[in-house]
Amino acid sequence: YDPAFSFEVAHIVKDGLRRMVGEDAEDVFYYLTVYNEPYVQPAEPEDLDVSAVLRGLYRYASSPREDGPQVRLLASGVAVPWALQARDMLNEQWGVGAEVWSVTSWGELRRDGVEAEQHNLLHPDGERRVPYITDALGEGAPVVAVSDWMRALPDLVRQWVPAPFTSLGTDGFGLSDTRPAVRRHFNVDAESVTVAALESLAARGELDRGVVAEAAAKYRIDDPQAAGPQTTDSGVA
Repeated sequence: YDPAFSFEVAHIVKDGLRRMVGEDAEDVFYYLTVYNEPYVQPAEPEDLDVSAVLRGLYRYASSPREDGPQVRLLASGVAVPWALQARDMLNEQWGVGAEVWSVTSWGELRRDGVEAEQHNLLHPDGERRVPYITDALGEGAPVVAVSDWMRALPDLVRQWVPAPFTSLGTDGFGLSDTRPAVRRHFNVDAESVTVAALESLAARGELDRGVVAEAAAKYRIDDPQAAGPQTTDSGVA
């Protein structure tokens, strides 16, 4: 699991204890990533779907606008605050609506997709099983998936997302610099996510490509030293 918020961690740990050492313990183990990133931990949403948290994906923030082009931002761990910041930037500066989905586990989503494919292969005459991520997202707006890991991680679920899919990650060798500069170098920060979202819309003809060039130049996404401090606010207006 790669949770972003403390309330996600609480539900995952509770479920892990139940499955590993409960009365009906299973032969499983849990791998949980936690970070030392300083950002605000929001309260648990009142309508939180705990089962979705445990299955690996839930919508944390809806689109702030109904008009204009729409995208969906999938993020895990410390990348969720960057996605939330990108959501605000897309809305306020570019007239684009964006949902933010917290991916608590790319691995769980992958396992579910593989199991669905295996079931359908072995039962060609039976009811087809649909991977959870396919059912949750459905067809529609392009997806930009980002994490603080290599892009191979979000790519694990690419084949089951029924929409154009762009992955962002920290591919390459380790670097020693400020976190904002390194994340700008790998193009996983909020500004880079914003430009990637605009690019995904331009590729579908929903946005002029000149807007993408304007955004890339405005944010200087090719310059690590131009990266400012990342926001620490994880709240949703």
